[in-house]
Amino acid sequence: MQSNHSVLFSGLKAKLMPRWSLPEDLALMTTALVVGLVTGVGAVVFRYLISAVGWVGYQWFPAALPGLGKGYVLIVPAIGGLLVGLLVYYFAREAKGHGVPEVMEAVALRGGRIRPAVVVVKSLASSLSIGSGGSVGREGPIVQIGSAIGSVIGQKLGLSEDRIRNLVACGAAAGIAATFNAPIAGVLFALEVILGDFGVKYFSSVVVSAVVASVIGRLVFGNYPAFIIPLEYGVRNLWEYGLYALLGVAAAGVGMFYTRLIYWAEDRFDSWQGVIEWVKPAIGGLMLGGLALLYPRVIGLEWERIPQVFNVGYEVIESALANQLTLKFALALLVLKLISTGLTLGSGGSGGVFAPSLFIGSMLGLTFGLTSELLFPELGISPGAYALVGMGAVFAASAHAPLSAILMLFELTGDYRIILPLMLSVVIATILSRIGLKGESIYTLKLSRRGVHLQRGRDVDVLGGVLVSEVMTQDYQQIDSDAPLQSAWDLVDQTGVHSLMVMRGNELFGVLTLSDLERGIQDGLLEDNRVADLATRRNRLVVAFPTESVGQVLGRMGSRDLSRAPVVSPDDPLKLLGMIRREDIIRAYQLGLARRSEIRERTVQIDDSAEDGVSFVHLHLEEGDRAVGLSLHELGGDLPQDCILVSVQRNGHRLIPHGDTVFQAGDLVAAYIHAAEENALRLCLKGNQADLLGAE
Repeated sequence: MQSNHSVLFSGLKAKLMPRWSLPEDLALMTTALVVGLVTGVGAVVFRYLISAVGWVGYQWFPAALPGLGKGYVLIVPAIGGLLVGLLVYYFAREAKGHGVPEVMEAVALRGGRIRPAVVVVKSLASSLSIGSGGSVGREGPIVQIGSAIGSVIGQKLGLSEDRIRNLVACGAAAGIAATFNAPIAGVLFALEVILGDFGVKYFSSVVVSAVVASVIGRLVFGNYPAFIIPLEYGVRNLWEYGLYALLGVAAAGVGMFYTRLIYWAEDRFDSWQGVIEWVKPAIGGLMLGGLALLYPRVIGLEWERIPQVFNVGYEVIESALANQLTLKFALALLVLKLISTGLTLGSGGSGGVFAPSLFIGSMLGLTFGLTSELLFPELGISPGAYALVGMGAVFAASAHAPLSAILMLFELTGDYRIILPLMLSVVIATILSRIGLKGESIYTLKLSRRGVHLQRGRDVDVLGGVLVSEVMTQDYQQIDSDAPLQSAWDLVDQTGVHSLMVMRGNELFGVLTLSDLERGIQDGLLEDNRVADLATRRNRLVVAFPTESVGQVLGRMGSRDLSRAPVVSPDDPLKLLGMIRREDIIRAYQLGLARRSEIRERTVQIDDSAEDGVSFVHLHLEEGDRAVGLSLHELGGDLPQDCILVSVQRNGHRLIPHGDTVFQAGDLVAAYIHAAEENALRLCLKGNQADLLGAE
C-alpha cells in the first residue's frame, strides 16, 4: 500500500516524471521552487504595472491636458475606479477589496482552490487602483496573486488539497518576499496569517519559495530595504519604555478603529441602492480626488504631483521616519489616510490594507513622539523612532500578526536597534485589539461577516450551522416539584437517567441531577424532603432555545461544565420543549460536518464547470421580502441551478441553511453563484422588482 506522501505526489510524478522519479521531499521542494520563481516574476511585473499606470495618470495625462491644472487628481482616480469596477464585476468578484481574506477562505473551505482568472484580474485591478491613486497597498494583491499562482500550479498537477494549500502559502510568502524584499516576514505572514500553522511540513517549502522570489526581486530592484532610516534610533532613557507601552495602547485603539472603518465604509457603499455596482469604485475615486483637492487648503500642506494620501505613500512614511513632518501635519495625515482608505476599499477598490496601516501607524507614532518630546524634553526623545514603532503596532493591532509585524518592520527598515520597544508596543497593541475586536482581525472580520469563523486557518464554527431544534431530544424523565425525594431516587434507579426535569404543573421548575440526589443521601435528606428542596431552580439553569445554534449553547454549557440543558420556548421560558445532551451535540457536529462537506463539494463542482465568474454575494432580507417566512425547501425550485446558499447570518450568529431553515427578516444570506445568476437569486429571495432593477 502506498504511503500518504506517495498519494500526495502521484499526480506530480505522473505528469512531470513519467520515465524517472524523484524522492518525495525533493519533489515537494521542486514544486515550491517553481511557485517561487513564477510568483517572483509576477511580483516584478505587478510593480511595473503599477508604475506604468502611475506614469500615465500623473505624468502623461497632466502633460497632455495642461489646462486642467490640478484637476487631474479628481479625474484620474475616478477613471481608475471605473476600470477596476468593470474588471472585478465582470471577470472575478474575488479581486474586490484587499484579497487576503479570500485566500484564507480558499485555504480553509475549498482546499486552496483559487480560479486562474484571479491572477490576471487581481494584477490588473490592483495596479489600476494603486497606480491611479487609490489609498491601498501592494501586499494584499501580491498575496492573492502569488497564492492564486500556487493554487493553479497545484491544480494543474493534480495534487491533493493539503499540497495545494501548501503551495498557496508558498505563493503568498513568495509575493511578499519579492515585492518588499522581506523573505523572513513573507514566510511568517504565510504561516501565521494564511495557514495558521507553523508545522515543519509547511515551513521548508514556504522558505524555498520565499528565498527564490526574493532573489528575483533583488536582481531587478536591488538589495535595499523598503524604507531608509537616516538616523540612529534607540532607547536613550529607560522611562521611554513606559511611553512605548502607551503607544501600544494608542495603536490598539487606532487599529481597531481602522478595522471597523473599512467595513463600515463597505457597508455604506453596498447599501447604496440605485447605483450600478461597477460604478461605485469610480464614485469612491471621485470622492478621494475631491478630498485631495480640499485638504491642502485646510491644513496648508502642499503637494507637487501626487497628494500625500494617494496610493501606498511610502515617501510620506520616510518623511515621518526622518522626523521631517510637524505635529499638525502628522495628525492631519493620520485622519486623512483613514478617510481615504475607507473611500477606496469601501467603494470596491482593489488593494491591500498593509501599506495604509503602516502609513497610519507612522503618523500616529510621530504624533505621539512629537507630543512626548514637548511634554518630556529631558528624555531626549527621537520622534522618528516612535513613528517606526507605531507602524508595526498599528499593523499588529489590525492584522493580529505580532510575529509578522515585528520581523516585517525589521526587514523593511534593516534597523535592529529599536526591536525591544517595537516588541513591547506590538504585543500590547495585539492583545488589546484582540479583546476589543473579540478575536477578529482586519482579515478574519471580513470572513466572519460572511459566516466563516476561522481559527488557526480552519473554520471552527461547524456547530454554528446546526440548530438546537434539529438535534434536541424529547426522551426525558420528569417529576413534580412536590414529589418526595425518595420517589425521584426510585425513578432514577429504574430508568438509569442522570437528571430529571422538575415540573410545577405545566411549567419548568428546575432540574434535579443524580449528583444532587447523592448529596441528599449523604446529608440524610431523602426521607423528609421534597424534590423542590434539592433541585436547581429555573433562574440558575443554563437553558437552550430551539432557534439557537448548538455552538452557542455549547459555549454556555462548557463554561459551567454541564453535560445537558433543558430546551425551552423563546416566547415562554417556562415551557419545556426538550433537552439537549452531550450525545446530541456529537450528533450535531457530525451533521454540521456533513453539511459543510456538501457545500464544499458543490462549490468545487461550480468552480469546475464555471465558464463565467463565480463569487460570493450577500443579500439582506427585510420585512415583506418574498423569502421571509418560507423554508429553503419551499424556495428550492425557484433558486438558480448553479447556486449554493452557504450561510445565514442571524442575530450575530451563523447558520448553515438546510431544507427546514425558515428565513427571517434581518437575515444576511451568503450565496456562492455565477455572476449571471445574481439577479435571479435576488428576485427569488427578495421578490422585489425595484431591487432587481437597481442591481442591473
